[in-house]
Amino acid sequence: MKSLIKEVAQYRREMLAEAIGTFILVFAGTGAVMVNKISNGAITHLGISLVFGAIVAALIYSLGHISGAHFNPSVTMAFWTAGFFPRRRVIPYILAQLVGAIAASALLLISLGRVANLGATLPLNNNWWQSFVLETVLTFILMFVILGSGLDRRAPIGFAGLAIGLTVGVEAAFMGPITGASMNPARSFGPAFIGGIWQHHWVYWLAPIIGAQLAVIVYRQLSNGFRDFKE
Repeated sequence: MKSLIKEVAQYRREMLAEAIGTFILVFAGTGAVMVNKISNGAITHLGISLVFGAIVAALIYSLGHISGAHFNPSVTMAFWTAGFFPRRRVIPYILAQLVGAIAASALLLISLGRVANLGATLPLNNNWWQSFVLETVLTFILMFVILGSGLDRRAPIGFAGLAIGLTVGVEAAFMGPITGASMNPARSFGPAFIGGIWQHHWVYWLAPIIGAQLAVIVYRQLSNGFRDFKE
């Protein structure tokens, strides 16, 4: 416990950036879901997807130089297993992300009411197996793009935020109606915690973590054990 408190104090700036970034992501993204319900579909599903993708891109460009712009426990864990992130900072980062997500969902509940399940992610027709498979694949794609555009030094400079944001938006557009297209345990945890909506919630932790880890395994093969990242 003492070591955890020490880590929190040492990396408070990065943790604050992660908490703020995750707050903004959940507030804007799930807020769009809720406002779409309140406005009888004025935003539309494609509009919600655009909000998610655009806010992710904006956050990467605005906070990436401070914390690395994870905003996602599965991304943080993948960076660690890939060797690009120290183990001692994993738990503090994830805690910060969860706090930001909870704060966003709490504010949305206060300001908009209990609408659209607070934007919680739920499998279509309770088909948890379908959502598990799809969330794994979606997160694999997302993490693959993150590694290729954001960490691989051979990639064009300055386009990571755009590439990652577009990936989030596109995946939300074509799979959102089935799984909610979370790809992010923190994004799912905030509404679940505040709204008390825990049906099949484990899917939105386990599937993204597995998908991100698979992306690390595959990209390691494409980059000579990540040695190409340093060239």
